[in-house]
Amino acid sequence: MVEEKVCIALVSGGIDSPVAVARMLKQGWFIHPVHCTQEPVTGPEAEQKTIASLRFLLDLKGSLGDAARGQLSRKLTVIPVAEQLALFTEKWCHTEYFIHMKRLYSSLADLASEEVGATHLLTGENLGQVSSQTLGNLGAVEMVTSMQMLRPLLGLDKTSIIHIAQALGTLETSIGPEVCDALGPSLPTTIANLEWLEKSENRLGGLEQITQDAWHQRRVVEL
Repeated sequence: MVEEKVCIALVSGGIDSPVAVARMLKQGWFIHPVHCTQEPVTGPEAEQKTIASLRFLLDLKGSLGDAARGQLSRKLTVIPVAEQLALFTEKWCHTEYFIHMKRLYSSLADLASEEVGATHLLTGENLGQVSSQTLGNLGAVEMVTSMQMLRPLLGLDKTSIIHIAQALGTLETSIGPEVCDALGPSLPTTIANLEWLEKSENRLGGLEQITQDAWHQRRVVEL
């Protein structure tokens, strides 16, 4: 008997997420999407783009569309995180903001995994693109989840991902201003200190409590 491959996918509304989802659908993964919204600090555009790109995959013809309809959950979990992310704008932790953000997202994904039995976490990260995606910082992020990581775009540059999105048909839906840095620092750190990250989170109530506070506000959007 072949064991089902089940993952949580963190989907942002950007160009990378639908490409990562499509790649893992082709590999036979069952995918439960999670979107962390920064409203009201930002507008609703990121959530709207996330919904549109996932619906696009579900509406595709051919083998990929068949895979999406059989393996992609019709329930998108949307979690408001603006209040929690605002905690990390204090001067003593702001330069690590993006790493704290990703640690929160991964911790939320862990809670989502408990509801659906997911064993892996899928992201659209690619190495070295931004501060939270340097090798060391990726390690600091994945330490907070019990799931194994799936990063199908890790070795690709942005131009390659854009070309794949264009061929897939999701690029037009995904393009637009990036809003994930609305509260972020102008000079983020590229080499985080794990001890300092944990001290900062504990000073703000602890990552577990911060995660729970956001998780209780979640809602489900039907795709």
